[in-house]
Amino acid sequence: MTHDVLPDIAGLAAIKADPQGAVIGLDFDGTLAPIVPDPADARVDPHAAAALVRLGGLVGAVVLVTGRPAATAIAYGEVPGGPGLADVPGLVVLGQYGLERWEDGTLSAPPPPPGADRVRAELPGLLASLGHPVRDGSEAGITVEDKGRAIAVHTRRAADPEGSLRALRDPLAKLAAETGMLVEPGRLVLELRPAGMDKGHALGAFLAERGARSVLFAGDDLGDLAAFEAVRLSGLPGVTVCSASAEVTALAERADLVVEGPAGVAALLSALSDALTRH
Repeated sequence: MTHDVLPDIAGLAAIKADPQGAVIGLDFDGTLAPIVPDPADARVDPHAAAALVRLGGLVGAVVLVTGRPAATAIAYGEVPGGPGLADVPGLVVLGQYGLERWEDGTLSAPPPPPGADRVRAELPGLLASLGHPVRDGSEAGITVEDKGRAIAVHTRRAADPEGSLRALRDPLAKLAAETGMLVEPGRLVLELRPAGMDKGHALGAFLAERGARSVLFAGDDLGDLAAFEAVRLSGLPGVTVCSASAEVTALAERADLVVEGPAGVAALLSALSDALTRH
């Protein structure tokens, strides 16, 4: 993807013809920020942030729909010496799969679900009993990321990341069922999160709220399939973009456009900004 060439896709043509009717939706990890061994080290691609700052002033709305807490996405979206996500005009962040909302510097969210406390209490013992004691982010092994309303178990640092993921899938699904939570699979991660909301519901509601006339959504992981489906069900001219990786292929098979990771997303956003500026 170059900065001055966009593919001939009907959804992109609709966005270019009527930018103020367009909603640009994006995931965070793997889409705007490269995947890293320790989730706490994730940071937005500076080129993506700069492109979104430009794009936010040209389209109807820019919305991040992420499993991260909304405030964390904003914090990890800071760019030293340059514009960051908080500088994107009119940005809305729907965090925790849509349970939280950050807008104009204000965060709104319901209380954490009671099941999260039980998961938090029981998870270390369960993992230890399975031969996977919890390590901190600097050590090899299984790591746990506490998101407040959700708890994620990462196997990226394990000796056998794929095998560990397979071994943990059923026990974590059982714990989720016992605590009224759901398991959200991802790129070498299993996240126990509240039921009742996903990225598809969050994006669909936002499109209706804003009276969108076209939509683009970019994601990289299985949790983004629901958002892809929301684009389809909206009936709007739409574009689904996969930030491709070797770890997940299912999203690429459903996408209108496949780009090479966060750098490819940044190039696409920049090219779209250029096209709208010329228009």
